[in-house]
Amino acid sequence: MNNFALIQLLFLSLILSVFTEAEYFPDKNNWAVSSPEAEGTSAGKVDKLIDLAFADSATQGVVVIKNGKIIGEKYTDGYSSISHGTSWSMAKSYYAALIGISIDRGEIGSLDDKVSKYLNYYDDERSNITIRDLLDMSSGLEFPSHEHERMFFQMDHLEYAKKIKADIEPGTKFEYNNVNSMILGDILSVATGEKADVLLEKRILQPLNIVDYKLWKDEQGNVMTYCCVDMSARDYSKIGLLFSRNGTWEDNQIISSDYVNETFQVVWETPNRWSEHKRYYSLHWWVSRYDENSKIFNTSGKFGQFTFVDRENDVIVTRITKYNQNDYGSTQKWGPMKYFAWAGIDNAINVGRTLLMTGTIKEGDDVITPYTFDEGASTVFYEKYQDFIDAISNISST
Repeated sequence: MNNFALIQLLFLSLILSVFTEAEYFPDKNNWAVSSPEAEGTSAGKVDKLIDLAFADSATQGVVVIKNGKIIGEKYTDGYSSISHGTSWSMAKSYYAALIGISIDRGEIGSLDDKVSKYLNYYDDERSNITIRDLLDMSSGLEFPSHEHERMFFQMDHLEYAKKIKADIEPGTKFEYNNVNSMILGDILSVATGEKADVLLEKRILQPLNIVDYKLWKDEQGNVMTYCCVDMSARDYSKIGLLFSRNGTWEDNQIISSDYVNETFQVVWETPNRWSEHKRYYSLHWWVSRYDENSKIFNTSGKFGQFTFVDRENDVIVTRITKYNQNDYGSTQKWGPMKYFAWAGIDNAINVGRTLLMTGTIKEGDDVITPYTFDEGASTVFYEKYQDFIDAISNISST
């Protein structure tokens, strides 16, 4: 073989190797583990990212993925790669993806369809609200200081959501409103004839080989599409990888690339909440960095649960917080706790934690619900949020 032919062969091998790496997907039982150096970064950068996460004692686990392969992973004592976390509002992004899939399938016309086309109870002063308005958190629905977190303590979350009326013109202001996400679940049910948890199982979880999870419902059987999916950090990361790969999984186009592209843009600049770090919002995803070096989108949960996706560099980072591992089912039961629903969110959370920890009320007998104790509620992580985003961006820098 002459030198020119050898060079051609080496070049072809290099191209095939890069292509194969870019197309790696984990299966049901295994996820390939690689070294940071083999995936074009350094152990020092990965270690810094993980150390930043574990500077907060609330951290349960962190997974760092590049080119589809795990290049860093750590869990605190008592937890492992199969331990569940709870998503809180990360679930909003998962159920929002079902809207895109229903558009792909022709069950929903477009993001700009009026909600009233699917839900007749919106044929009132809310009749101009579109599905896009719900997804972008700009519906103009009434917006109390508790952001409708009180809905979480109701026996019928959907009935609560249906009663929330319009306050301002849709499409004019970003307001992070849990009712928007709950209404999306009802749209999906009407458009497809199936509840959102069934759709999530059939259309996303099963194709991604995610088999160990809980999809929470309220006491009336309504899917809580604004929160509360329990699974492992690795399985949350699979959903991140799905979006990083433009909606494809192996040979299947799960979500259209057009919908993923529309999701991964900046629509609203959001108010600063717990950090001076500037964030943005689009179609039920947060945007934590959007510059020439990296565009980092993320799901986000109330107590510090995140999956970050840097699609251009195929980097996914999931961080979850300590979560009580139980097996009491996935349907809420409030029992005596229902009387605290109107005590104020912080009061209800604190009283509930105290009653559970002291054994005054018993999980499984009196109360069944996802919950996060003080030890799983982030503080330091939010203080270091800017540093954490910088560290994710640095994973792919030269």
